Amino acid sequence: MSSSKTAAPVSGSAEPSILEEKNEVGVLKTPLPAPAPGSTAPEKPALTADQQSKYDWLLKQARGWTEVQVHAAKDKNGPLTDNEKMWLTRECLLRYLRATKWHEKESEKRLLETLAWRREYGVEELAADHIGPENATGKQILLGYDKQCRPCHYLNPGRQNTDVSPRQVQHLVFMLERVIELMPAQQETLSLLINFKTSKNRSNTAPGIGQGREVLHILQTHYPERLGRAMIINVPWVVWGFFKLITPFIDPLTREKLKFNEDMTQYVPKEQLWTEYTGGQLQFEYDHDVYWPALQSLCAQKRAEQVQRWEAGGKQVGEKENYLKGHDTQGVALPSTSSAEPNV
Repeated sequence: MSSSKTAAPVSGSAEPSILEEKNEVGVLKTPLPAPAPGSTAPEKPALTADQQSKYDWLLKQARGWTEVQVHAAKDKNGPLTDNEKMWLTRECLLRYLRATKWHEKESEKRLLETLAWRREYGVEELAADHIGPENATGKQILLGYDKQCRPCHYLNPGRQNTDVSPRQVQHLVFMLERVIELMPAQQETLSLLINFKTSKNRSNTAPGIGQGREVLHILQTHYPERLGRAMIINVPWVVWGFFKLITPFIDPLTREKLKFNEDMTQYVPKEQLWTEYTGGQLQFEYDHDVYWPALQSLCAQKRAEQVQRWEAGGKQVGEKENYLKGHDTQGVALPSTSSAEPNV
């Protein structure tokens, strides 16, 4: 992995894909490495004095955690690992505060519950080789970025190739972890694009209610404030029924982010929108043997660079994601030198 890279592009870049040579002329088969030129992540509002005070309280609590208690699997109890400390970024703490409407103790409770869930579920142990068969037909694709630099996560239920199993849900969790690694600096949400176009060989494109509720629980409980927008097309009547059934379980703020059968070029640059969507100009063909290793390689590179910066910054709980992703040259101050985090 390269250790000389000090800054990740926030907007479009001319940087070529590290596996570009594997693509056929005019047909992309690998992930795109950066947003399109002109794409810009929106500026985040500064914290109010009250919000800063609540963040400082939560940060102090998190820096005092030494162990993770997994009540459902006591054999997984143990000291907080480096990976878990690195997961507890400044923005992570703020996401949980926003998700709990700035309730300090509730946000602390939920963070600890997510740390326990990540261990019990084995999020870090989910391997590409184990998940690979689920994606053999390209039913989930991470491809391109929207106009606000959000990575685009395509779901293609019509390409379903496996029976209902725990691995189907693990597949979604695995891909969520990868899309988070692809997020550029200054952006912490994703764009979800769902195409219910039917397949000639597969007609069951709607998940069962039980699995749907499990997925919604995981997303809302353990990945709060991660969905920027969901764009959904070709919705058949049976899936409309599914959406109506699960609507009561969807947070009202999340419902506002759902866009059905709209012009997706309003949100995604034409050159980075897959041609499966009206107006899209990105010629892409899913070839599992090419795409899957390319995705893992790109994500591993970004992950390694973030780990290197985190270690260089002193392995701080509450580290800034903009620093980890190369946008900021300086990380947070050491705990011994400051009692409060800078409001950035």
